[in-house]
Amino acid sequence: MTDTDLCFTPATELAALIRRHKVSPLEVTRAALARIEKVNPSLNAYCTVAAEQALADAKRATGALKRGARLGPLHGVPVSIKDLTLTRGIRTTEGSKIFEHRVPAEDALVVERLKAAGAIVLGKTNTPEFGAGANTFNAVFGPTRNPWNPALTCGGSSGGAAVALATGLGPLAQGSDLGGSLRIPAAFCGVVGFRTTPGLVPVWPAMLAWDPWSVQGPMARTVADTALMLSAIAGPDPRAPLSYAVDTRAFTRAVRAPGIKGLRVAWGGSLGITPVDDEVLRICHAATAVFRRLGVRVDEAHPDFDGLHEIVNVSRGASMVARHADKLGPWRGVMQENLVKNIEYGLTLTPTDIGRAERIRTALWHRVREFYDRYDLLVTPTTAVPPFPVEIVSPTEINGKPMTHYIEWVLLTYAFTVVGLPAISVPCGFTRAGLPVGLQLAGGWRDDAGVLRAAAAFEAAQPWAHRWPPER
Repeated sequence: MTDTDLCFTPATELAALIRRHKVSPLEVTRAALARIEKVNPSLNAYCTVAAEQALADAKRATGALKRGARLGPLHGVPVSIKDLTLTRGIRTTEGSKIFEHRVPAEDALVVERLKAAGAIVLGKTNTPEFGAGANTFNAVFGPTRNPWNPALTCGGSSGGAAVALATGLGPLAQGSDLGGSLRIPAAFCGVVGFRTTPGLVPVWPAMLAWDPWSVQGPMARTVADTALMLSAIAGPDPRAPLSYAVDTRAFTRAVRAPGIKGLRVAWGGSLGITPVDDEVLRICHAATAVFRRLGVRVDEAHPDFDGLHEIVNVSRGASMVARHADKLGPWRGVMQENLVKNIEYGLTLTPTDIGRAERIRTALWHRVREFYDRYDLLVTPTTAVPPFPVEIVSPTEINGKPMTHYIEWVLLTYAFTVVGLPAISVPCGFTRAGLPVGLQLAGGWRDDAGVLRAAAAFEAAQPWAHRWPPER
């Protein structure tokens, strides 16, 4: 097996090969680091490569293999960590000049769990400042480019993670998602990103321990790899008060020979909340035929998402104030423009505004809950547009209709954030320009295993889902 073969081998297969002594963790890690050295300079997926630490960990993992030690499910498998997430001894900047030189003394809980499962941390992937944006660029490291066309954006905010996966710079990637940050870059780069139910993957340390909006989760090139990673990071921890008990084996079981015959699927299209690029909509709508071939009933239907934009604006503004208002005084001049605008808008909110948004959100939840009494899955395009030029912060129009707000084009993903439902993006096709398109599958309350099962069945029926970008 060549180094390139190793770099594009799924994590599930790598873990099995390592256990059978067909390849060592050190060989796998060296191959990944060599590929990072070759590919990363032109795309900027990794902002910090922890080669020395990764090689030391891989040598220990190889020694444990030779000793016949008990192995974790990810033993010797490389993983990348988003630069928002604390990593002991590895620089963590959050894409901000404020933390440009910070080297944490401790790991975040998700990193603890990945290491405990035997994963080898390769380094940190690029993100917009504090993860605030769906185009990955910042003042510390600059932009991350789309591997299918480097003139275009890779999406965000887990953009570096998605590019690393698509180009073979590790089979697993940790990311996070507020309004679509796991799903949007997955769609733009042709990989899998799963926003799980809030609390399923515990988040610590967290400035807002009770926050249901931002979650951490798995990204990978296949649904089975995504499920494997999730099984290693899910489950309760008292440091994360929203976390809850779960049978983590359910996730890997769900993707083995996944049968979905009889499932009730709703094609939601634009959800009535945003324009969607005509070509993207056509590709995603055509992909629903795959479900019909698998014995699934597909209707055209979606809940009434009235009030969504107001909920998003108010909740986002209030959250940004809680997280970052204290930074405005000393650091405003070096902070990303839309982040500053979010904070400033949040500071104008009144208790009445916040209370009204929460009431609207509650009414929306009950409409969505009742919708899922009739359907198991709601399917939409992941993004309203294909990848756009990397220099543009966000699209200004869709199908000729001007965008009234920079957040408007990500409402398809934000819709499921607002109601706290699990949603995954899987590759479903390519535009005429050869750019990946993602299909979003959103399940019912805490039905993360069901979402994985449906995604795995869909993926198995899609022969183009495993094409990777050309060598660059």
